[in-house]
Amino acid sequence: MIKLSHRMSEPVLAVKDLSVVLSREGRPSRVLDGISFDMFRGEIIALVGESGSGKTSIGLTLQGLLPREHLPQIAGSIRLAGIELVGARRRTLQSARRDLVRAIPQDPMGALNPTMTIRRQMRESNGGSIEEWLSRTGLPDPDRIADALPHRLSGGQRQRVLIAMAMMARPKLLIADEPTTALDVTMQAQILDLLRDLARDQQTAILFVTHDLSVAASLAERVLVLYAGRIVEMGSMQDVARNAAHPYSAGLLAARFDLDSDRRRPLPTLPSEHTPSIKVENACAYATRCPIAQPDCMAIRPPLAPASVHDGAVACFHHEQTPSLSAQRADAKPWPAQAIQETAALRLSNIGKTYPTGTRSFWGRRQPQAVLRSVNLSIKLGECVALVGESGAGKSTLLRIAAGLVVPESGTVTRFDRLPPQVVFQDPVAALTPWLTIGEQIGERLRAVSPDSDYGRRRVGEAMKLVGLDPVLMDALPAEMSVGQCQRAVLARAVIVPPGLLLCDEPISAMDVSLAATTLNLLSDLRRRLDMAMLFVTHDLAAARIIADRVAVLKDGELVEIADPDAIIAAPQSAYTRSLIAAMPSLQAGGGP
Repeated sequence: MIKLSHRMSEPVLAVKDLSVVLSREGRPSRVLDGISFDMFRGEIIALVGESGSGKTSIGLTLQGLLPREHLPQIAGSIRLAGIELVGARRRTLQSARRDLVRAIPQDPMGALNPTMTIRRQMRESNGGSIEEWLSRTGLPDPDRIADALPHRLSGGQRQRVLIAMAMMARPKLLIADEPTTALDVTMQAQILDLLRDLARDQQTAILFVTHDLSVAASLAERVLVLYAGRIVEMGSMQDVARNAAHPYSAGLLAARFDLDSDRRRPLPTLPSEHTPSIKVENACAYATRCPIAQPDCMAIRPPLAPASVHDGAVACFHHEQTPSLSAQRADAKPWPAQAIQETAALRLSNIGKTYPTGTRSFWGRRQPQAVLRSVNLSIKLGECVALVGESGAGKSTLLRIAAGLVVPESGTVTRFDRLPPQVVFQDPVAALTPWLTIGEQIGERLRAVSPDSDYGRRRVGEAMKLVGLDPVLMDALPAEMSVGQCQRAVLARAVIVPPGLLLCDEPISAMDVSLAATTLNLLSDLRRRLDMAMLFVTHDLAAARIIADRVAVLKDGELVEIADPDAIIAAPQSAYTRSLIAAMPSLQAGGGP
């Protein structure tokens, strides 16, 4: 195992040859395969990889929380603060979860008991003054927060509460599992600052699980790149960011987009996954996707060995060829010119909307709070407008008004298409009915045509091909498909009868970097092919710049700025837009506490 030389103390966490097999529907599957690494006091390590790479499984294994219904088989060693956890009794694992390791999950609402106040839930940590810990996480009015129920708090406030609950126990190890994925950039920056301060002040080791390399670079000292349950590269964050040795790491870095990415051509993406035709246990797991794979990659498993381009390690026989991949990716053809018509597909005029908030009065009424204030926005046929802002700015409410799902209290909505607009939501799996086949769901918009007829199946197949989905999957259920395939199915359903207006509500916010780039490319291609107008709601300014012809910035229910994407980045007119740009994480940021 490769260790960095500047670490002289004993590790807080030592993982050696960790392997985990889980059984699903009676079929065993190896989710972790020979994982080895150390962590030291106050160190922040980023665990990076695509969805399904095994990142969350590592966190659950370290806590002894693998689902029992999957009959976990664990081999290897996990020593936390000198205590062996593999094969430990339940009481030992419970003691470790109470005193040694805590976790911050991705979904704060799902992790909090909706029927209990924050104060009651925090008492379980037994770590001192609740108000003091809430204040340390930057929460204003800690007394009010402590006595509130979870649904009364914003997403960022709930996330800070979970951090306070975890740190009250003063753990030796904190596992942060995608804690900033669904947060806007301003809140994300605050949470990262908080984690950095906690690692420094309490000398807690933090394992930061993420698919966002820019976030990882702004926080972590070291990075472990995970693919198919194996560590394929490890080293200092800055070394790997500058000189990735493994083709998979290089692909993740190339797929990452930021405020400087070339928006004139499709984003680079990782090669498509293929069904393995080799025995993966005796081969490189990435070989079937790797553009530089050789015959030995298919027959021998590469060990984690010292890299030639940095002081870390890489599991690749031919990593000296990895730099050549960047030259190959630069050959992508630019997007064809988009014809934007003068006719407006959507016009929102003086839109106003309020929601009742706060406690009920004696008469059962609550105070109305303005969510949208006299918003004016138009989108031309063929044009894409991105709507950007922090959580609570009113973005999703405006999109639902545009879709006709919410009625505004003032103003008018005008759409110039007889077909209703189609909506693509954030979670593609939840947007599909689990007991209907993909073909049935895509074909449901044909209305007068039976999706089971020859014509209906042909139309469904054509729509699937349009979004890059194999028509063979027409009879598959959503549970049998990946998240990326489900997203394509949702888009196929939306465009099988091409709408004049497509509404996208945070469609990439929970996706790993390569899948997000693939989805942005797909949306850009579809709107050009079908001459659709598009409203793209996001908290990611980089994604907005990539896909949109204009970017509109929403703050507290009011449009503060709308302009060309490059102009809005180069010369923002409002202080709020400047603050959003400043909060964007950068791959060049220095990590570490």
